[in-house]
Amino acid sequence: MPAADPQPLAPHPADPQPVAPPPTDPQPLAILLDALGTLVALEPPVPRLRGELAARFGLEVTEQEATRAIAAEIAYYRAHLDEGRDDEALRALRRRCAEVLRRALPAAAARLELDPLVEALLASLHFTPFPDVRPALLAARARGQRLVVASNWDVSLVGVLRRLELEPLLDGIVTSAGAGARKPAPAIFEQALAVAGAPASGTIHVGDSLEEDVAGARAAGIEPVLIRRAGGPAVAGVRTIASLSELLAPTAA
Repeated sequence: MPAADPQPLAPHPADPQPVAPPPTDPQPLAILLDALGTLVALEPPVPRLRGELAARFGLEVTEQEATRAIAAEIAYYRAHLDEGRDDEALRALRRRCAEVLRRALPAAAARLELDPLVEALLASLHFTPFPDVRPALLAARARGQRLVVASNWDVSLVGVLRRLELEPLLDGIVTSAGAGARKPAPAIFEQALAVAGAPASGTIHVGDSLEEDVAGARAAGIEPVLIRRAGGPAVAGVRTIASLSELLAPTAA
């Protein structure tokens, strides 16, 4: 006669019950990314500008003079970058930026022709990707996440990211100039979501500005992630990272 099937034993009242691991946040379907300060850094432009002015025009300026001039140009550009919405408009914007630079340089710069000065200015602006960017983007793509840049920049950002070989790792690039709205306005985030093909509830946005990135993402219903590459105090209620590599691991709930 075959032996009876063993019956499961009832747990002893004193036996500890298994404890489920703590839940983790689901990985987002899409990641929106700021550009400057998040993906790329602007190398110090002052030494390059001084070198360009000397090499192209024989114009020697001090570090202080170059610093003052480049600061004036950057301030003008940031106020007007959305005007660079296409190639023709971008050329006109760059000429205006070069004119601001020329006026802020010493009086001897008044003789400089504008078009060559535009070239000198552009040669002074050199962007490099942060070391963690490529591995993080590759890892996100391997997980099937959509990656879209949402940045306050003119339309030349596409070319910048292409030269840095980051464009092929992205599913789209949305600039404020192209979108007709700059962060923190919800419209640029909404366009980025459309490009990503993902809902706001399944998306995070990573950027380095509390106003433009954190407040802007929240206004669009997107979870913000603040990146502080140089460190700094934590911000209450905001997930903060120092490197994009920290996005690779899920966060505890």
